Amino acid sequence: MKKLVLVVTAALMLGLLLVGSIPGMAGAGGFDEFGYNYQARIFVGPADGVDRVLDGMVWGDPTYANDHLVMKWSKAWDAARFGGAPWTCEAWTTNEWNGRVPGGSDEVWHYKIVWVGPELENSPCWREGGYPIWGQFEVIFDHGTSPDGHFWYAHARPAGLMAK
Repeated sequence: MKKLVLVVTAALMLGLLLVGSIPGMAGAGGFDEFGYNYQARIFVGPADGVDRVLDGMVWGDPTYANDHLVMKWSKAWDAARFGGAPWTCEAWTTNEWNGRVPGGSDEVWHYKIVWVGPELENSPCWREGGYPIWGQFEVIFDHGTSPDGHFWYAHARPAGLMAK
C-alpha cells in the first residue's frame, strides 16, 4: 500500500508542478469547486478534486479518492512553478493525507518535499536523511500509518520548511 500512496502522492505533487495556473484562478480569492485556493497556496478537500476532475477517482484510481487531503506550497514554489521565477531552496510543498474517513483508504501519510536542483545530494539545499524525487526535489519527511503498521521513510535534518 505504501508504494501506491507514494506513487499517488508523487502524481499529485507532479500535477501541482505541471498543471500551471488556471486562467482567472491564481488571483481569485477563496476555494474553487475542486478544493484549491491559489491565493492562499493550499488545497483542502477530498483527494478526488486534486486532479481537477470530480469523478470519484484520483487520476483514474479510486483507492484514495475519498481520503481528505491538505496540500500547501510556499511562495517560492508558487513563483517558480506558476510565475516563471527561478527555483530556490525556499521552494517547498507539503502533502497531508487522512484516509481514516468514511470510504477512505485507512492510511494516514505526511510528506514534505523541497526543491534542491539537479545536483540532488550535492546541492547546498540537500538535507541529510531525505531521498530524491522528480530529478530536482528531495522528500525530507515521509511518515505514515496503514493497516500494516507505522512507517518512517524519510526524516531529514532539519525537517522544517523555509518561512517564505
